[in-house]
Amino acid sequence: MVCVYNGFDLIDNSISFINIIKKIELMEKNYSIGENTITKGDVAIAEGVKIGDFCHLWNSKIGRYTKMGNYCEMKGGEAGITIGEYCRFQSFIFVPEGTEIGDNVFIAPNVTILNDKYPTAKKAFQHEWVLAKVVIGDNVTIGGGVTILPGVRISNGAFIGSGSVVTKDVESNAIMIGNPAKSIGYTTDERFRDKILKDLHKIFQ
Repeated sequence: MVCVYNGFDLIDNSISFINIIKKIELMEKNYSIGENTITKGDVAIAEGVKIGDFCHLWNSKIGRYTKMGNYCEMKGGEAGITIGEYCRFQSFIFVPEGTEIGDNVFIAPNVTILNDKYPTAKKAFQHEWVLAKVVIGDNVTIGGGVTILPGVRISNGAFIGSGSVVTKDVESNAIMIGNPAKSIGYTTDERFRDKILKDLHKIFQ
C-alpha cells in the first residue's frame, strides 16, 4: 500500500514487515509506485514515472516517464543515483551508488551494475571502500543478464548483448557481446542498421 500525505512527503509501507517514514520529492503528481516498494532518503520521482512492486529506492532521482519493473533495487547510498527520462527497466535489476543513467535507456531483466573494484566484507563494514561509478549514456540498450563492472562508461547509442560482462569503456554506437564483452561493430554499420531499426520498432510498439 502506498499513501501520499497532502500530495507530498509520506509513503507508508505498513502492509509489509517494514514500517518506516520516507521522504519523497514530488516533481509532478502523475506517477505510480507499486505495492511493498520501499523508499529511503531523498527520492525524486518525475511526471509519468511507474515503479513496480517490491522495489527498493534509495537516494535516487528518476526522470519523466521512466518505467521500472518489479524487484528492482536502486541503492543510491550517499552519492545517489540519477536516471534519465523515458527509460525502461525490466525486473530484477541492481543499480548501485553513484550510477548515472541517461535518457531512453532500455535495461533487460537480471542486469547487475557494480561500483567497487576490490570489495571485501571488512571494507563494507568500515565504510572504507572506493566508489568507481558507472555512467551510461543516452539511447543505450542492455540485454538480459549483463554485468557491468565498476568504473565503466557506456557511451550513447551502444548495444550490449545478453549475458555480456562489460569490463571496459564502450564507444558510442558500439555493439558489445561476450565475456569479456568485445565490439563486433557499430549500430551505424549497414549490416546491423536495418536489423536494429526493425527490433527497435518491436520494442517501442
